[in-house]
Amino acid sequence: MKKPDRVDRSILRELQATADISMQELGERVGISHTPVWRRVRRLQAQGLIRARVALLDAEQLDLAVNVFVNVSLKRHQDNALTRFEESVHDIPEIVECYTVSGETDFLLRVVVADVRAYEHLLKTTLVHLPEVSNLTSTFALRQVKYTTELPL
Repeated sequence: MKKPDRVDRSILRELQATADISMQELGERVGISHTPVWRRVRRLQAQGLIRARVALLDAEQLDLAVNVFVNVSLKRHQDNALTRFEESVHDIPEIVECYTVSGETDFLLRVVVADVRAYEHLLKTTLVHLPEVSNLTSTFALRQVKYTTELPL
């Protein structure tokens, strides 16, 4: 895989900021013409550096303003226990991020819901029943200070 050069990084920066930019405009911003920028974007997609081009939605306007960070500890740590847990979180739309972590817990989840009642329902009906869960600790975000999907290129 070819490492991204200066122009590729410029393209990636621009696409992170405005994914629906036209190839013409993108080329102008990075200093190359339409066809070469289109080829580079296609190559970056083929290489997996561009995983998707998406629209970022306003959670508050969609009545999904509550972010809950959930630390999860598992009963066992054999590969099949970890895998079963990891596979189970994919089917829960309210879980928007899941990380394996070091430290006292095994996973960190970011859950997005409408309100505390919705989280309580999710907790009682779904989260406590995930495979191998021994303990869940929930932390509610009070206010979002910074949020970006842009990587520091």
